[in-house]
Amino acid sequence: MSYPPLEPNYNQNYHYQYPPPPPPGRTNGKSVASLVLGILSIVTPYIGLLFGIIAIILSAFSLREIRNRYEQGKGLAIAGLVCGIIGTVIYAVILLLLMLTIVFFNNIDTNFNTFNSWNNI
Repeated sequence: MSYPPLEPNYNQNYHYQYPPPPPPGRTNGKSVASLVLGILSIVTPYIGLLFGIIAIILSAFSLREIRNRYEQGKGLAIAGLVCGIIGTVIYAVILLLLMLTIVFFNNIDTNFNTFNSWNNI
C-alpha cells in the first residue's frame, strides 16, 4: 500500500473561480403600473382623476410588497404615488371649479326686464 507524499506538490496549478454574481432582484410589477397610471393621471383629460386614484392605491400595495419581499422598484412606486397625487389634485380642483361655476351661474337672476319694468310704472 502506498501513501501519498506528506509534503505538498507545488507543481499543481490550482484554479480558483470566483462565485457568480447574484441575480438582479425582481422589479415589482405593481410599482411599474402605478408609475404608468400616475403619469396618465396627469396627461389624460377626462379620466385622469380615476387613473390618479388607482395609481395611489397600486403604489401603496407595491411599497408594502417591496418591503416584505425585498424586491426592486421602490423609486418607481414613489414616483407613481407622487404623480397620482398630483393628477388627482389637479383634476379634483378642476372638477370643483367646474361645479362652483355651474352653481354660480345657475343662481344669477336671468330676468333682464327689470329695467323696463320701471318705465311701466
